[in-house]
Amino acid sequence: MSGPPRTARDAASGSAADPPARPGPRRRGGIPVPAVSVATVLAALGLWVVATGAGWVKPLFLPPPEAVLSAFGQAWHGAIDGAPLGIHIRDSLLRVLGAFGLATLVGIPVGLAMGTSRIARGILDPPIEFYRPLPPLAYLPLMIIWFGIGELSKVLLIFLACLAPVALAARAGVRSASVDQINAARALGANPWQVLRHVVFPAALPEILIGLRIGMGVGWTTLVAAEMVAAQAGLGQLVLNASNFLRTDVVLMGILVIGLFAGLFEFGMRCLERVLVPWKGRA
Repeated sequence: MSGPPRTARDAASGSAADPPARPGPRRRGGIPVPAVSVATVLAALGLWVVATGAGWVKPLFLPPPEAVLSAFGQAWHGAIDGAPLGIHIRDSLLRVLGAFGLATLVGIPVGLAMGTSRIARGILDPPIEFYRPLPPLAYLPLMIIWFGIGELSKVLLIFLACLAPVALAARAGVRSASVDQINAARALGANPWQVLRHVVFPAALPEILIGLRIGMGVGWTTLVAAEMVAAQAGLGQLVLNASNFLRTDVVLMGILVIGLFAGLFEFGMRCLERVLVPWKGRA
């Protein structure tokens, strides 16, 4: 037998004796993304071993993994071009990090100024949008003519490549600050600097971090072009010299080292993003 019928009021509000409904445990279905990434890397390595071991590809085009490891050992002890691999890594890191740090210090204020001031946008937007699509090799000769073949021209080339993504991302991030937030801060007596610091900059921070990640990737891409001219050491210089002698094993080893450091910086930027903007991507 069923119980007594519930009235419309009880049906609308629920009985006091009924326990409150509790959400069930969330189950995340599917395979985790890191597991898929690891499986993809292992599959690529396995295909590399099989393709080179079975002779599907000539060693000139794709050397086997043991040849790349041997080249790494030779480069580490300086048996390839006289400079140890640590010197190449040090010089490349100094160039990339120096240019990236300078692009961060200049690009973020420039982007914020472009996003908050029409005058600044009118002055700074045309030159940035003009040179942004140009490949670094296009203005590399000008860097050499103007600043010589020393370290300054190399750092400036990487700096210009990193600057545009950082500045444009900061400019786009300014739009994330709502008008209501800005008006509320002004109503509470905040001056323009306080509005920029406490309202606009936190709202733009997620976009700024994305621009920094893109800028760092562009910086590593431009490294080889920057080290093409009169570089005594550097990963790009090592790869270019090896390509002249058809040392594909050294070329591939240099590419893997550059990719390793670029991946480490990308991982660090993602960790920084989780710390600084933990609310990003959450409802």
